[in-house]
Formats: sequence, structure tokens, C-alpha cells
Amino acid sequence: MSERYQAILLFGAPGAGKGTQGLLLGNIPGFFHMSTGDMFRTLDHNSEIGQLFDQYSARGELVPDEVTIKMWSEYVHAQTVLSLYKPKQDLLCLDGIPRTVAQAHSIKEHIDVRGIIHLVAPNPEEMVMRLQRRAIEQKRVDDAKIDVIRNRLDIYERETRPVLDQFDPNLIHEVNAIGTPAEVLGGILRVLAPIQATAHTTVPN
Repeated sequence: MSERYQAILLFGAPGAGKGTQGLLLGNIPGFFHMSTGDMFRTLDHNSEIGQLFDQYSARGELVPDEVTIKMWSEYVHAQTVLSLYKPKQDLLCLDGIPRTVAQAHSIKEHIDVRGIIHLVAPNPEEMVMRLQRRAIEQKRVDDAKIDVIRNRLDIYERETRPVLDQFDPNLIHEVNAIGTPAEVLGGILRVLAPIQATAHTTVPN
């Protein structure tokens, strides 16, 4: 690729509100929100990559990192063809990728990371209560169990949080995840507004 997409990453533990904040950002001109959930929901299962994804899913296996990055690359390209995402105007707001160290290394070929929003809870117990409340509201009884919630948070700390170490610390901005959606969004925009204002249209490799 001769050009990389300019991007910001949304990062945070389960329940931090990445999806909510990504959707809010996506409604602001100049930002394009893309989550892995969007990607999987709109996958063409008749395509080569869609069939490959189905093969892993049918066996109950995780999709390998290289396949995930390939799927992501094709999905983003499709959004540009449809003119939903305009690389020369929009900052790509990634939610849910990269999730592993290997993905972090592979995706650098495709994106120029301008900033990383790390949603954090000063009091971890508040995150536990938020996840439990959400599970109860969605009638997911098993997911509301405290030991299940703590396990999810432990897995995040052990397997996903190390992804942050693959990027320049100066790119990482911690934002309080506890508060109303508007309050959290305000904290995010205080970081992203200057980045958006100084972003170049494209960045060569």
C-alpha cells in the first residue's frame, strides 16, 4: 500500500464503553467508527474470506490474526468504495482491533495511529458493577455473576492490555470511563479535537 489510513484506537476493558463512544464519535463529521462487530455482521459469507471465517467458526476455533487483519483490510476498503469512509477527510476510529500483539504489528502496515484513547476506571469495582448491571438489564444471567465478570477483566489485563505496549506511550491518552456518555465523550474530544485539526489527509509509508 502506498498510503496508510489515519486512525485513532479506542481501548479499554470490557464495560469501558468503547462501543458507545465509538458510535457517538461516528456521528461527528470527520470521524468514521469501525468496530469488529460491524465487520463480522456485514461479512459476505459467499466470499472467499467469508467462507474461511465460517470454517473456523464451525470448528469453534478463533480466527487467526492474519485472517482477521485480511478481513479487516477488505472491509475497510469496501467502506471506501461505498464512500461511507473517506480516508482523505475522516479519521478512522477503530474499536475492537487490534486485540493481540500480533494484530498490532500487522495492522501498522495499514494504519498511521495518531492517538489512542484508553478508557479507564479509577475504581475497578465501578467497572465490575457496570458490567453486572448491564448483564442484568440484558437478561444475561450467567454474565452477571461476579466471578465471570472478574475473569473477563483478568483476561483483558493478561491478553489484551499488553497491546498498548506496542505503541509509542506519547500516543496513549487515558480518559475516565465513569460518567455519563456525554461526560466521557467530552473527555475524549478534548484529546481528539487537536489531533483531528492537525491530521494530514494521507500519510505515506
